[in-house]
Amino acid sequence: MDKLREKLKEVFGFSQFRGNQEVVIQNIMAGKNTFVIMPTGAGKSLCYQLPALLKEGTAIVISPLIALMKNQVDQLNAFGVNAKFLNSTLTKGEITRVKKETLSGEIKLLYVAPESLTKEENISFLKQAKLSFAAIDEAHCISEWGHDFRPEYRRIKSILDEIGNLPLIALTATATPKVQLDIKKNLAMDEADIFLSSFNRKNLYYEVRPKVNVKKQLIRFIKDHKGKSGIIYCLSRKKVEEIANLLKVNDIKAAPYHAGLEPNVRVKNQDNFLNEEIDVIVATIAFGMGIDKPDVRFVIHYDTPKSLEGYYQETGRSGRDGLEGNCILFYRYKDILKLEKFQKDKSVTERENAKLLLDEMSMYSESSVCRRKQLLHYFGEKYDESSCGKTMWCDVCKYPPEKYEGEHYVTLVLQTAKETNERFGLKHLSDVIRGVENQYVKSYKHNELAVFAKGNEENEEFWNSVVRQTLLHHFLEKDLDNIGVLKLTELGKQFLKHPHSITLVKDKDFESLIENEDKEPQIVTSSYDETLFELLKKLRKDVAREKNLPPYVIFQDPSLEEMATVYPTTTEELAKVNGVGMGKISKFGRPFLELIQEYVDENDIITASDVVVKSAVNKSKTKIFIIQQIDRKIDLQEIADAKGLTFSELIDEIENICFSGTKLNLDYYVENMLDPDRQDEVFDYFMNSHSDDISDALSELGEDEYDEEDLRLLRVKFLSDHGN
Repeated sequence: MDKLREKLKEVFGFSQFRGNQEVVIQNIMAGKNTFVIMPTGAGKSLCYQLPALLKEGTAIVISPLIALMKNQVDQLNAFGVNAKFLNSTLTKGEITRVKKETLSGEIKLLYVAPESLTKEENISFLKQAKLSFAAIDEAHCISEWGHDFRPEYRRIKSILDEIGNLPLIALTATATPKVQLDIKKNLAMDEADIFLSSFNRKNLYYEVRPKVNVKKQLIRFIKDHKGKSGIIYCLSRKKVEEIANLLKVNDIKAAPYHAGLEPNVRVKNQDNFLNEEIDVIVATIAFGMGIDKPDVRFVIHYDTPKSLEGYYQETGRSGRDGLEGNCILFYRYKDILKLEKFQKDKSVTERENAKLLLDEMSMYSESSVCRRKQLLHYFGEKYDESSCGKTMWCDVCKYPPEKYEGEHYVTLVLQTAKETNERFGLKHLSDVIRGVENQYVKSYKHNELAVFAKGNEENEEFWNSVVRQTLLHHFLEKDLDNIGVLKLTELGKQFLKHPHSITLVKDKDFESLIENEDKEPQIVTSSYDETLFELLKKLRKDVAREKNLPPYVIFQDPSLEEMATVYPTTTEELAKVNGVGMGKISKFGRPFLELIQEYVDENDIITASDVVVKSAVNKSKTKIFIIQQIDRKIDLQEIADAKGLTFSELIDEIENICFSGTKLNLDYYVENMLDPDRQDEVFDYFMNSHSDDISDALSELGEDEYDEEDLRLLRVKFLSDHGN
């Protein structure tokens, strides 16, 4: 275990594992087949990257996207790991070099496209290599029941068997129970240990609104959240342009983002969004964003997504910093029908699969059951709706729908499923209960059953809702071997033997709902003073412009939120705010303190100077020693040796000192490290970049040109000169 943590710190710079990472890695280290289901951003890649470094030989990573492959390899190279990819973008010479390095054991991770894996010469080459295991990334591509099926993925297992008897690691961010089963069957991994992380994003607020007067609703919502970053998803490029123009006409800083734009325009719009020059990006659902902006405060779906998986991934771009994120979906059934029409040229199987995904989307939207409960149920996770609102609400739980006694209705649904031999889906059960004598019902003689027409006083929408809620209460379950079929669970069988009182809720009638502005729900907000927070954000932007710096260099959002919570009016109080050190206070603090003081006086606010907040980095004896030695211009390697630190660990300490606001003068070291022109190139990059991420900097500036440690030290100098 200590060895794992040492390697984690040495290579990736992390002191702790997140979530299930450690148990997954231990399982892989033991040579066991492993199935990992972990949401985007939770650290899936590390689960196979770290074992690959520790195990003897080369790990194969099968990945579906060339861009994703390159990104992973670039990041690993930035960490000093020898990783390469083998795909159609390489020249013959490059392919020969990659194969030679693999056979000599130099490469620890080899990323391979599934198409490259099928080539006979590559299979022959891999048979000769010493391989540690095979990782199959984006494993949901194996399943035709998933939202991103790739036929070539279904050949992976037979090819790997030809190469050798390798342990398998399958990884995916989204997989329903049906897709999970399909992945395991296709890869012959029935005995594999499954590690499933929770899909619950506690800081997100989910709401579905009727798509009525939607443009008016959009403008009102965004103006109510003035200055906050948001993404609006539309179905078509034309609609993206239309909505972006609508927002601009209404004095909202917005820009379009889709694949049809000129690349330089798309990059400019992206950079303006990241640098807070614009507040809202309007994008196509199909194209996606690919932007890891941490402070996106809302994601709005102008049009309905094609699947709950897609919806979950897109809403997940909100609130990545752990702070509030509002997820608003405008829904009407016509959008579902429009999406179905788009499938008309596809094969029968693809059309049926797409329809099932769209049915799930409409069920989610029309239902009055807790949004979280529905989303997590879709991914096979149980959720108690009484927990909704403990951190962030959904619209259903915040504004509870009308409830009714459901014992009779649930009993009738379960009885119908039983009498039809648990071989049918939602629509058929509803038809039998309502007494619909269609050809399908008559062919099975279900019109002769005792349950036939027992519920003919209620309409189709009502019974569809009851069947869905019976599923959510775990009395029915989807048959994973027969798509669309519903079976009784043990809980359902017990309910039939001993029926009991159960509460159901009435669904919204979206087709008849009209906008009622006076009763429009207000979005949940955080506990900080929002007015002061907006004033502080505006001031930060002004200061950033004046200093010609990106806003993140001044103060980050969590620091501003803390200021808007505890109202610091002295330098001592401001220094207690997380992410604020005396260096930042001396450089930027005065206008912020003056603004807070003025706000406190105007609003008669009693400040809570004794509120306990997270302290800034503790300047221990080691840190004081480092600061003193740097002041004396001692060589950094000598400082590291004196404290028994590796050079990388010393840079960790230097970064901690710098990030907490202390100015460090590294000129004496940097001048001997790089010539002035190259230093200027790096400083220009940090000045104009939306992020100070080192892997991004290495990718942009060129890993052959710069060393990671050099860039980290230059970043410290940049922040010390401009931010501290």
